[in-house]
Amino acid sequence: MLAGPRLSANWSAHLILLLGVLIFVFPVYVAVIGSTHDVGTIARGEMPLRPGPYAIENYQQAWTSGEGERVKGTAPVSRMMLNSLIMGSVIAAGKIAVSVISAFAVAFFEFPLRMFFFWMIFITLMLPVEVRIIPTYKVIADLAMTNTYQGLIVPLIASATATLIFRQFFLTVPDELVDAAKIDGAGPMRFFWSILLPLSSSTIAALAVILFIYGWNQYLWPLLITTSREMNTIVIGITKMIGTGDAQTDWQLIMATSVLAMLPPVAVVVLMQRWFVKGLTETEK
Repeated sequence: MLAGPRLSANWSAHLILLLGVLIFVFPVYVAVIGSTHDVGTIARGEMPLRPGPYAIENYQQAWTSGEGERVKGTAPVSRMMLNSLIMGSVIAAGKIAVSVISAFAVAFFEFPLRMFFFWMIFITLMLPVEVRIIPTYKVIADLAMTNTYQGLIVPLIASATATLIFRQFFLTVPDELVDAAKIDGAGPMRFFWSILLPLSSSTIAALAVILFIYGWNQYLWPLLITTSREMNTIVIGITKMIGTGDAQTDWQLIMATSVLAMLPPVAVVVLMQRWFVKGLTETEK
């Protein structure tokens, strides 16, 4: 008797979820379709919802030059994607390395002002890049790190969020495991490398996905720190490809560039999906 209402409720939930997916996917579909048409078709508002004949030409032009008939002075998409890939990968790796070591120190070592330093790290959660942008830019400019990978990456490496997550996980490690490692003669670094890091693998994987996308999508800091087009990231490149009006914009190249810019984050999420979900849902966290 209850099967009918329960089945109806499930269908209702699935229909709502399907509607939400369609709402989010439709703009992406339009971008994919737009990248296969010529600029005239898009500018006249006559773009159909089916693929056009210019896909290979548009993607090849965006990948190799990044310049169209109306917009000049942009770097090739291949170069901008390389910059974003380096920035996102190193930021993710750097944030995880710094955070896991700092969390290890706060969770397992007793030293003066230990909790003071932890709370100082925690307070920086209220100070994002936008708040400290002027002094950070001043320091990077004085160190002659503008238009460099170091300037793009170093100011964004520290992560209070990741430090907090690792510390909370380390606090769940049983004292018996720590004592057993000491009895077996394992020093602090051996315990860290051989026990803590393997236990943290799913957390590291989940954070790697989040932090890579964070670095890939950075806009404000690369906009300020780079003036050379050779150092532009893909997000900055897309904005620079947009002219002052519709008549000055090669929309087919912008849409092709946008589709290419989505591929690395999507690939990371798809390839790391199992680890990502495991890292977020494990009960011991």
